[in-house]
Amino acid sequence: MALRSGFFTQLQLRQIPRVTPFSPGTTTKYRSLCLCRKIQTATYVVAENKPKNESITTVGAFQKLPMVMPSVDILYSALRKAKRVSPTKGIANIAKRERNKAAKQLDALMKELAVPLRGYSENFPNRKYLHPYERSLIELTLGDGNYEQVLRRVDALRKKVVSVGKEHASLCAKSSSKREAEERLNEGMVKLEEMFNREGKAVDDLLNVAKVTLRAMPVVDLETPTLCLVGAPNVGKSSLVRVLSTGKPEVCNYPFTTRGILMGHITLSYQNFQVTDTPGLLRRSDEERNNLEKLTLAVLSHLPTAILYVHDLTGECGTSPSDQFLIYKEIKERFSDHLWLDVVSKCDLLHTSPVVFITENADDEHSEMTRYRKTGPEGAIRVSIKNEEGLNELKDKVHQLLVAQMERIGSESSNKEEAQVVT
Repeated sequence: MALRSGFFTQLQLRQIPRVTPFSPGTTTKYRSLCLCRKIQTATYVVAENKPKNESITTVGAFQKLPMVMPSVDILYSALRKAKRVSPTKGIANIAKRERNKAAKQLDALMKELAVPLRGYSENFPNRKYLHPYERSLIELTLGDGNYEQVLRRVDALRKKVVSVGKEHASLCAKSSSKREAEERLNEGMVKLEEMFNREGKAVDDLLNVAKVTLRAMPVVDLETPTLCLVGAPNVGKSSLVRVLSTGKPEVCNYPFTTRGILMGHITLSYQNFQVTDTPGLLRRSDEERNNLEKLTLAVLSHLPTAILYVHDLTGECGTSPSDQFLIYKEIKERFSDHLWLDVVSKCDLLHTSPVVFITENADDEHSEMTRYRKTGPEGAIRVSIKNEEGLNELKDKVHQLLVAQMERIGSESSNKEEAQVVT
């Protein structure tokens, strides 16, 4: 019978007889009791035990990292606080008082060392719950598995501190005299200090990872349209970023000047946009690409970007026009779902006849390749940073591209919200 809140249900109970040891086998009659009780029901929501670091769909986890103290600062602060710990008041016996003081000081030292380490282990994000973009950045900048290894070393140090601290605090508590308590206290403090000095490099390595690598990673707002400059090394991407945005990347005449993902911002018609400069791509398979090239592919794979593809047909960038053409075809086919704009840079240096490297076939009958060597992709904007040719047209086209990207982001967000409402 289904029970509902507010209804009465009749329960029939039988009174259990009291059988005493003095009346074994006595036959007892049962009385039937009818009781009325109001059954109240409540609705409970069963919550799943989700991991603390649940999967996220936003970026910026590395800007929320806890501040990591150098290991030497953690140690000296812990020693200073532990030595100020007093015995429990009211202990008259000298040996008991010293024993109590020694155990409390060692316990305090253990906690002052272990608590920060536990905080680091718990508050640094689990890689598998990061946004795919940030997960790729960790793998490509720190190496696969190195991030987790540093955190494991920190947690291993914490466990050793707790183990040694508890062991020696227990010995202090069992001391039979004041002198023995003092000796065991000194022995325990020396052992904890030596161990922390010896293995505290794990904390310093985590500090270096957090400060130099993780916090330096660019933050991308997924709701703000982003323009990603892509192309072979040294084709002029960084120069265009400097012209288009607030970004100030290094500009030099050698490959892989851009050694990471560099972010800048554009304000056009009172609208804010993002610009990212990426390392150059060479003509080779993904298995042969270095981590800088893989960073570029990670941005294109995991972030909602519009692409500004930069071509250099002058022969000065170190990658032949033919190779640039093949790289371009591969990338455009792979990321065909992105909004796209082509730019031919350094047009003030272009010759009337196309540049042909010694390794290329000048008589190549491939019409598309031949046309590319002369003018680049169809519809490409020709620009020159030196004489400012084509820059105004480029800025207008970039603005149109980013506005279109903004509309696409808004449409995708609306579709996701509708899907969530339906489910």
